[in-house]
Amino acid sequence: MDEQIKIFVFGILAEKMQTDVLLFPLQSDTDTLLKDLIKVYPSIDQLKFSIAINKKIITENTPLNNQDEVALLPPFSGG
Repeated sequence: MDEQIKIFVFGILAEKMQTDVLLFPLQSDTDTLLKDLIKVYPSIDQLKFSIAINKKIITENTPLNNQDEVALLPPFSGG
């Protein structure tokens, strides 16, 4: 089986990508993953969002491992 990661997509990102769960080939790190996602889904290029790996929000480029779960999280609004 090829190495892959599961990407959970929420909010406006899920609308733009027309999915809420995506299996994607394993990338070396989150920067590479984002570049490849934007190639496939150019409509998310200008959107702001956070990335979580295995339920932990990251703020910098992070290495990825086979079977990691990545979440793309749009900005949260209060209320």
